[in-house]
Amino acid sequence: MATVTLKNIRKSFGPNEVIHGVDIDVADGEFIVIVGPSGCGKSTLLRMVAGLEAVTTGELKIGGERVNEKEPMDRNIAMVFQNYALYPHMSVFDNMGYGLRIARKPKPEITERVMSAAKLLQLEPYLRRKPRELSGGQRQRVAMGRAIVREPDVFLFDEPLSNLDAKLRVQMRLEIKALQRKLGVTSLYVTHDQVEAMTLADRMVVMNAGNVEQIGVPLEVYERPASLFAAQFIGSPSMNVLQATAAGRNVTLENGAVIESEVEASGPVVLGIRPEHLTPDSAGAITLDIAMSEPLGSNTLVHGAVHGTNTEFVVSLAGIHRESDLQGTMRFSVAASATHLFDAVSGRRIGG
Repeated sequence: MATVTLKNIRKSFGPNEVIHGVDIDVADGEFIVIVGPSGCGKSTLLRMVAGLEAVTTGELKIGGERVNEKEPMDRNIAMVFQNYALYPHMSVFDNMGYGLRIARKPKPEITERVMSAAKLLQLEPYLRRKPRELSGGQRQRVAMGRAIVREPDVFLFDEPLSNLDAKLRVQMRLEIKALQRKLGVTSLYVTHDQVEAMTLADRMVVMNAGNVEQIGVPLEVYERPASLFAAQFIGSPSMNVLQATAAGRNVTLENGAVIESEVEASGPVVLGIRPEHLTPDSAGAITLDIAMSEPLGSNTLVHGAVHGTNTEFVVSLAGIHRESDLQGTMRFSVAASATHLFDAVSGRRIGG
């Protein structure tokens, strides 16, 4: 096992800089999830750790040792890709043991490591099958098994579940988390799926356009987003945001409604409210012109616009609600402790 340190890491393709000075310290045995939208640079960052992309400037260390100039094979890392990258003509056993065979490990050692990983991943009945004879989840297990047998210092996962259906993603997510805890191997996991990030990570790194927006434990990022981007990217449905003007703890919306904030501010701000933090209240400050509702079983989403504005807004109500009861307008209140204020220019959180 090993620590991973990225210090002022930058990456340029010609004149275009795509990673802008990233700093991350990954503790020994920690599970870090790098999350962000497509094109934000998260996979490029992972590929630099793997040695598949050169670092333009900055220092990259694994286990305290600088690895900028080291070849991928010399970094003692193992990578799991979204497309499995299995050899179609080889059996599961041979796929899992291929890296060890190339490294000229003795056959008894290869057999021992492959059998041990197969038992851990419940792949023993499939060792003689070819990849085409396996389900997507089984192929992903084989890809993880190939990584495990190498006994690496660091696991790197590049959107490994994106090719699986929803049910399989949930199952494999649980398996990956249990496996990482059991092995205790330092892991970096890239995904655009915020549910994966929230459920898998010891800490998550939220990226946007080549920059790190926030690093923190999932609930910390959810409850205290450091920026407007992090606030809206983490959470489903996304956080509601409203243009407003603050005077002390009073926040005035575009339509003149006043909401109390937990922190003091002055001037133009952006007010953030999560959909589940709104409460139906006939005297509430927020009036919603309802457009439609979505019954989801455990909760119901109510969509519309804040009265007197064109600002889209969504409320999450617990339980099932009849559509006939969700028409016209409804008023809602929100506790001051559930509000978030962001600077109208920088988008950074106000009040820590």
